[in-house]
Amino acid sequence: MRFRFFDGYQGSSFAELLASQFPHLVPDFRGLQAGGTIPSAHGTTVIGLRWADGVLVAGDRMATMNFMVASRDLQKVYATDAWSLMAIAGAAGPAIEMARLLRVQFEHYEKIEGQPLELEGKANTLSGLIKQNLPAAMQGLVVVPIFAGYDRRRRMGRVWKYEVTGGRYEEQEYDSVGSGSLFARESLKKRWRADASREDAIAMTVEALTDAADEDRGTGGVDTVRGIYPTVKLCTARGVEEVEDAEIARAYELLIGRRRSGAA
Repeated sequence: MRFRFFDGYQGSSFAELLASQFPHLVPDFRGLQAGGTIPSAHGTTVIGLRWADGVLVAGDRMATMNFMVASRDLQKVYATDAWSLMAIAGAAGPAIEMARLLRVQFEHYEKIEGQPLELEGKANTLSGLIKQNLPAAMQGLVVVPIFAGYDRRRRMGRVWKYEVTGGRYEEQEYDSVGSGSLFARESLKKRWRADASREDAIAMTVEALTDAADEDRGTGGVDTVRGIYPTVKLCTARGVEEVEDAEIARAYELLIGRRRSGAA
């Protein structure tokens, strides 16, 4: 059942409601120019993968402005609701705003319709937001995220990748986006398993991000001096869970130990 809150709009889309009733509040990046004054996550690596109990989404923490470091601890992985995750790659401002708007959209839909949106519907909603950003993307403010979540109806984790025009494609195994994505995918190609345990999923992700940071100057690796580790979140039948830095640090230490001993 839909309730009428504002004149001229009766739907359950928060983005459409905002555009019709409060257009001045709609994020608009068309007047900006990509370049040295806007922090960017183009130089980045984010990963989404399926494992035995659900999905894992992770990303490094560095943001750059041309050849300078804009931030060493930028969050690139966001919980968009209790059962879904989004990892950003591209211009940092539009990407973060899109993640926040997506979360509000899901909350708004659930309040209006009385039930949460299906996971595939959530993936479609993000596709629409990316398409709306196309004019800004043509100026260089590109947003190309990864979306993943746990499908409670199918009882499985699902992962989607996107293109700048809003096209979406479901991945059955894993995917990576960003300047270091090629190296991350090559790493995952050797280690990924559908029946991977929680520990194995974290380990293969840390290894993939480490390999990407080793080859790509735009991807931030583990910074043990500052205590900065990649963001890693899981989504299972129990919902979204953030992996603690201590667990990521243990996986990293085991990886370095194996490589020093020549075992990997």
